[in-house]
Amino acid sequence: MRFGYYDRLSAARKKIYRRSDDIVELGMPSRLELGETVARIEAALRADDRASVQRECQNLIDALAEGYRVPGVRVRVLAQRPADDYGELHGLYEPEEGRTPPRITAWMRTAHKRQVVAFKTFLRTVIHELVHHLDYELFALEETFHTEGFYKRESSLTSALLAQRQTAIDRPQEP
Repeated sequence: MRFGYYDRLSAARKKIYRRSDDIVELGMPSRLELGETVARIEAALRADDRASVQRECQNLIDALAEGYRVPGVRVRVLAQRPADDYGELHGLYEPEEGRTPPRITAWMRTAHKRQVVAFKTFLRTVIHELVHHLDYELFALEETFHTEGFYKRESSLTSALLAQRQTAIDRPQEP
């Protein structure tokens, strides 16, 4: 299924879109166990500790970038989402530009009620922005589009991370 904006793309951009749409799986890099890191992100969100959320998200993204063997990306976690008449911005990926390294920004509070975002929503946002980075760096796409394949990649990686988190939570703790 192609999204409505596909018809308005140039022939060259349609080709990129179709390449993106064809990539439907994004498995975890082998031997990468990030369940404890993901659990720490959840705990930091619950504690409303922005600095800890940012640090743990950076740890997560650093490990994934290394695992996928792509250049790193800086993570910035800000407090309250910006909003306008169209809604709230959940996250933002800014690709490398000149000497400015790529950056992921995620907001941990809703715009209007100023509530801490639900953990799974927040994690999905961070992974969504990472998938934009991977489109450029891992898949060598000239542009990153929101395609069905893009959302499947996002979902597969988020699901894998949540499964690892659950395993880390269920694991008996050492005395």
